[in-house]
Amino acid sequence: MSITNQSIDYGNLMHKAMRGLILEVLTDVCSKGLPGNHHFFITFDTMHPDVEIADWLSDRYPGEMTIVIQHQYESLKVTNQGFSITLSFGDKFEPLYVPYNAIKTFVDPSVEFGLRFEAQEKEDGSAPEAPMDVMVEPKKEMHKKDADIVSLDQFRK
Repeated sequence: MSITNQSIDYGNLMHKAMRGLILEVLTDVCSKGLPGNHHFFITFDTMHPDVEIADWLSDRYPGEMTIVIQHQYESLKVTNQGFSITLSFGDKFEPLYVPYNAIKTFVDPSVEFGLRFEAQEKEDGSAPEAPMDVMVEPKKEMHKKDADIVSLDQFRK
């Protein structure tokens, strides 16, 4: 029996499991609609190479963008790699495609549930590849605000 320096990559396993949770939730919403008061705030990396958004949106949100899936959405389609949706921005409907690997946060304030995907630095200090840490964060503070929009800054360290 040989001893190796390999270890279980729990961060990557959690990353895969939590992306699978988002896939399952969106698949359910795609087939049945949003139940009750459920709605989602999804923040994603607009610079991810597989994100597809209108040029004016990427210009307006260079780095990250938060979308709300609640009342005004159309054409939700879910795949194993990501989801596409058409959302209303003011009076204009725009299609988007968001791969799961681009998602930074997924929040359902109606049930105080949130996921945050944090990138880890490599040992040499350079930027991470795909693996990310996952933080599951139920937040009770969300219901203390009167506004319909929740600031995602409360989920960041």
